[in-house]
Amino acid sequence: MLCAISGEPPQIPVASKKTGNVFEKRLIEAYIAENGRDPVTDEELSTDDLVELKASNTVRPRPPTLTSIPSLLSVFQNEWDALALESYTLRRQLTQTRQELSTALYQHDAAVRVIARLSKERDEAREALSGISVHKSPAINGDAMQVDNPGLSSKLIANVEATQARLSKTRRKRPVPADWVTADALNTFAPTEKSNTSFPNARSLAVNASCDSILLGGNHGKIGVYSIQEEAITEELNAGPAQVTATLWIGTKAFASTSTGNVKMFELGQETASFSGHSGEATAIASHPSGDILASVGVDKSYIFYDLTTNTIATQILTDSALTVAGFHPDGHLFAAGGIDGQIKMFDVKTGTNAANLESTGPIEAISFSENGTWLASAAKGLTSVSVWDLRKAAVIHTIEIASPILALQWEYTGQFLAIAGPSGLVVQHYSKSIKEWSEPLKSAMPSLAVGWGLNASSIYCLDIKGSVTTLAPQ
Repeated sequence: MLCAISGEPPQIPVASKKTGNVFEKRLIEAYIAENGRDPVTDEELSTDDLVELKASNTVRPRPPTLTSIPSLLSVFQNEWDALALESYTLRRQLTQTRQELSTALYQHDAAVRVIARLSKERDEAREALSGISVHKSPAINGDAMQVDNPGLSSKLIANVEATQARLSKTRRKRPVPADWVTADALNTFAPTEKSNTSFPNARSLAVNASCDSILLGGNHGKIGVYSIQEEAITEELNAGPAQVTATLWIGTKAFASTSTGNVKMFELGQETASFSGHSGEATAIASHPSGDILASVGVDKSYIFYDLTTNTIATQILTDSALTVAGFHPDGHLFAAGGIDGQIKMFDVKTGTNAANLESTGPIEAISFSENGTWLASAAKGLTSVSVWDLRKAAVIHTIEIASPILALQWEYTGQFLAIAGPSGLVVQHYSKSIKEWSEPLKSAMPSLAVGWGLNASSIYCLDIKGSVTTLAPQ
């Protein structure tokens, strides 16, 4: 018989009633006292479960002292027993750890394979979705029907191409108007007028081309037309029971998007068209330089182009993220939509294909194309800096820090001045093309939810949290 622990013939052999394994009595008792289990099977075991086996016994002498060789041998024997127990325990723990490591590596490898497969399927699904487009007939006075969507009509494509050719040819040579505002004049800007009446809960502001009226959008579908000359709301429009999310002028026509996904068109104080292409909130609208195309984006991850010559939905394109802001390139060949995924997605207007993605650091709060045709300003939600992108390089070339969250951005016509609005105030940044440097000619403590430029940029209009319009102009 050999001890299952030490592998040597036991001096006092005992056997387990449960497993039948044979042990040296002193070794198994020491192991049970420490662990309470069978060292071989790891079952619960007590000294009552041990049966002493009869064997020929050798009479052992009295315990010697450490002054003799036999006493030293006895001490060495005890140390050897302890070492045997420890070695056995370590071997068992090593075997168990190897098994656990092998299982963990197998599970990790399986998880990596599953993640890789799911990522591939996700990318394939996104690619398939990005190529899907939906076309709905105009929802004038309510109804809409979904049909196959071939994209923009040949007439609209020709319009886009003609607009791009006309504007891109003259953009670089276009002089700054003689009566345009200068950086020195901006240094003297201060609040000069504040509207006598407010438009409660207004969140959007749009200045018309003649700079004599401002369109304000608020709760419960209320839209106010603010007369700059009279400094008061002169007309109210109704876009339905939902909140107005954005407003826009195209000529004499007023447009508004709502939280129910509708886009309304008004002319001469009357609603002339209503589109319901989005399945959720329509978050922003933008106008094409030709004036014949309106765009809207929404939380349903789609953007829609409307043909204003026929008052119909021209095309609807699905993307991979809910969209928050929108804008057309000054030449009209690109459309930009900012998403909650932190991307500014650039699309070819004619084909709807994704031309490029500009990566930001958070959900996009505001974008604005510069009239120089090569720059785009953007701000992410909750951040205090503005990124100026060079579209030719798809890279940030300048960062503007204003130490306050940003809600709105607006370049003026010449591309020299960028207005930056936020709850802590208004900042205007100036880029001098001659010396290629940025400066800050204006910094006002006027809290602003939205901002717009006046005629010849000689004034700036701000919408505050109370719904009042404040005019900043030279003193």
